[in-house]
Amino acid sequence: MTSDGKLPILSLRDIKKSYGPIQVLHGIDLDVYAGEVVALLGENGAGKSTVSNVISGTVRPSSGLMRWQGAPFAPASPREALEAGVGMIHQELLLLPHLSIAENIFVGRYPTKAGIVDRKAMEERAEIGLQRLGLDVSPRRLVAGLSTANQQLIEIAKALTLNARLLILDEPTAALGGDETTKLFEQIARLKADGVGIIYISHRLEEIKRIADRIVVMRDGEKVQEFASADVPVRSIVEAMVGRSLDRMFPAIPMPQPETVLEVKDLSSALGSFSGINFKVQKGEIFGIAGLVGAGRTELVRAIAGVDPIASGQVLLNGSEITPRKPQDAIRHGIVLVPEDRKQQGLVLQHSIANNIAYANMNEVAPSGWITARRVASFAQANIAKFGVKGQSHQNADEMSGGNQQKVVIAKWLARNPKVVVLDEPTRGIDVGARASIYDIIVGLAAQGVSVIVVSSDLEEVLGVSNRVMVMAQGKQSGILARGEANDVSIMELATL
Repeated sequence: MTSDGKLPILSLRDIKKSYGPIQVLHGIDLDVYAGEVVALLGENGAGKSTVSNVISGTVRPSSGLMRWQGAPFAPASPREALEAGVGMIHQELLLLPHLSIAENIFVGRYPTKAGIVDRKAMEERAEIGLQRLGLDVSPRRLVAGLSTANQQLIEIAKALTLNARLLILDEPTAALGGDETTKLFEQIARLKADGVGIIYISHRLEEIKRIADRIVVMRDGEKVQEFASADVPVRSIVEAMVGRSLDRMFPAIPMPQPETVLEVKDLSSALGSFSGINFKVQKGEIFGIAGLVGAGRTELVRAIAGVDPIASGQVLLNGSEITPRKPQDAIRHGIVLVPEDRKQQGLVLQHSIANNIAYANMNEVAPSGWITARRVASFAQANIAKFGVKGQSHQNADEMSGGNQQKVVIAKWLARNPKVVVLDEPTRGIDVGARASIYDIIVGLAAQGVSVIVVSSDLEEVLGVSNRVMVMAQGKQSGILARGEANDVSIMELATL
């Protein structure tokens, strides 16, 4: 109960969860009130997802009590939780693209009339939910082709059709641009005004300060700190998350050598994503690429790595043209890409860490052509240790945190001793502690003379790790800034040309 006598809509008391001998939650207490946003923060593996899954009925707690709107609450399934008024919007959206918006909102619970689906009622109710969120789109439209932001709003609308009074949003802006994030925040403000409580999970601390009313920090399965408002220094939040003082986030960056390793000359996309791109990357240089969503950054580095087709222009390595037409061309010459979407493009999630690392290095694992489990495990173990992956070689990749998954992707490509490493959004969805270790890897590569290209939507990140920053806008190169010239203002001026 607050000082003004309000009771929480959700209360957790001494919630514990164990998987066999491993305890992942150690007595969590949490209150959420109507019309407030509670930020739930912590490193990967802190227990945030387990708490969310307990509340949303995906996981049953081992012990402890929950109360929902004053009554005991123990949902046996997500559907039961949703019917009670608790909805969870996952980071990976679960919509069916070839069904209409209305069909997605009511999937599994279609309104019926005389034993058949009542489409008119379904679409009318869906439209009410969409209007409530300010989404001006027909409920009869297919989900395929909608922006990620609009798909998230549809997931929220799905929960609202059941009069959800509490929403759990898990990394809702991970794949959104600045404008889409602003629109989402506007809808969250609307929901707050309607008295909906929100648990908001994100690694983006600056947006937490914009949107949260309170901050709850978890570490190692425990609630370690609660801030009564979001008006606290980011450093204080980070130090609570990692349990130690952070003297620095970004390591010192070495000076590159004068030798040019990679040169891109007048490169244009066959898909129309970018055109006329020119830049050089020196040996041991970290070359940042910044720009707004849709600027063509990802498409550019995919083309350099041979993934996307090139219409014209050249890619040179150590002065020789190697313009790749397929990924194998780039890999053979020593250019590797750590993609933005590690789950879809970087890993085979249902396969072991060892196999994932080995897939890109079979010539090293089995130079004679004979592949054995022992050789795969031995090769993988050496790279797991080298890059600080927290996991056993036999574990499947989908059992790991986002930060450790990213380290596996990096490890598999760095095992090839590349000349150029391209990282597209290397810390997307990764906690603060794991970020710092990935920055150490990036800077370590540069110190060894490897040329590194980093694409990032996080301005602090691209500024923190780059010797130079190229800014893109609408598929064009708008400028290249030296480290001393690059700052938030100078980058945004070029990004909005």
